[in-house]
Amino acid sequence: MSRGHCILSHGFESGPDATKVTALAEVAQRLGWSHERPDYTDLDARREVSEVGDVPARLQRLVRLAADAAHRGPVVLAGSSLGAYVSAIASLQVPVRGLFLMVPPTRMGPMPALDAAPVPTSVVHAWGDELIPPAAVIAWAQARAARLLLVDDGHRLENHVQAAAHEFEALLQRV
Repeated sequence: MSRGHCILSHGFESGPDATKVTALAEVAQRLGWSHERPDYTDLDARREVSEVGDVPARLQRLVRLAADAAHRGPVVLAGSSLGAYVSAIASLQVPVRGLFLMVPPTRMGPMPALDAAPVPTSVVHAWGDELIPPAAVIAWAQARAARLLLVDDGHRLENHVQAAAHEFEALLQRV
């Protein structure tokens, strides 16, 4: 019997086998949560929609998956970068137990500013993020009293994958 279901969303121009979402999947599995890693690469390739692909379609794909999972039990959404953005926005449309956001963009072009349901939320961000200013993420997390881990890394968090996995584990144990 699963404790719940985690949907782990990769970042732009990444994939479902990306290092960070794979590490999160391993944590979920170990703690008794079922999990899935949607593949958004087809939507990321739609550069005729925007320079970061078809974000509205990515969001709708996640909402459909999360709504289906929510009928079966508790859901936690997690993601990196664009995956974090759609996870947060999807939480406004589907009941979730928690959110885990790695290097979340607070703005996404013409899409709404980053927002999320009032659920337990953990954020991992990098001081040296070259795409998303840490100050914007700090302010966003502070306004929601979200748990925030800031690390000395860049946008890919390549030197802090295990630290992110540890934070994800802490979130799953809280919800």
